[in-house]
Amino acid sequence: MRLLFTLFVLLFTQLFLNMAHASPQTRVAADQRKSHVNQVTPEERRKRKTAAAKTSKKTKVAPVSEPKTQEKNSKKKVKSTELVKRKTSSEKTVKTTRAESKKEKTLKTTRAEAKAGKQTKTRSLAKNSSEKASKKEAYGRHRKGKKLREEDSKPITLSATHKKRYQHAQQTAMTKLMHQVGKPYRWGGTSPNTGFDCSGLVYYAYKDLIRIKMPRTANEMYHLRDAAPVKRGELESGDLVFFRINNRGAADHVGVYVGNGKFIQSPRTGEDIKITSLGDDYWQDHYVGARRVMTPKTIR
Repeated sequence: MRLLFTLFVLLFTQLFLNMAHASPQTRVAADQRKSHVNQVTPEERRKRKTAAAKTSKKTKVAPVSEPKTQEKNSKKKVKSTELVKRKTSSEKTVKTTRAESKKEKTLKTTRAEAKAGKQTKTRSLAKNSSEKASKKEAYGRHRKGKKLREEDSKPITLSATHKKRYQHAQQTAMTKLMHQVGKPYRWGGTSPNTGFDCSGLVYYAYKDLIRIKMPRTANEMYHLRDAAPVKRGELESGDLVFFRINNRGAADHVGVYVGNGKFIQSPRTGEDIKITSLGDDYWQDHYVGARRVMTPKTIR
């Protein structure tokens, strides 16, 4: 404690001494200034006053002009920065809109290309399927379209030679059938040596006379694509007549119409090939329909 007290005392003494040394110097400087002022002449005072006034005016005017110029410069800078920002923002928006429009265009083009590719694929598939169907001489449950029906309904103009060929084909088919009358029924038979079943007899009569691939069963003959359906009142010699006896498919028995309401058939096991009247009650009850296989277009 004593040490601290002594230190404080020493500090205060030094401060007082410093103040005492400083005060006489200031007084001397003031006295010197006063004496110097007293020595200056009145003309010098005037000159100094005018120079001081001029410098004061300059100093007053300068600070006013500088902030104005600074404000103007700052405004210009702010405007230029705002313009730059607006330009950059507008350029960015333009770029984004262009990019979006390009994306939309590319999407549209890709969609259009995909649609065109699908259409071409479907067209090529349809062409291939039609070519395959035309190449195959297959038969099945097919119906003729409107075009085929219209073509069939149109009258066909035949030349004399083509008429002769058609008539000759009809006669040969009928003679082949008539020569088989009295031969026994044979299930699965297709030749005169072994005998015939109902569809085998028809197959034997027409297989070498028409360009169509002749099916082997009665049901397949009934669904033959190239055989046009015929109404009962419009039957001609050579038309195929179909019956459903054992309820197997649409038709399970077939014969060939000869004319005058009669047809030739190979009926069943134990019976011979014979000509039967279509007007019998039994055949009327089981009658399904008729198809025309031999036409001027189908003959060889």
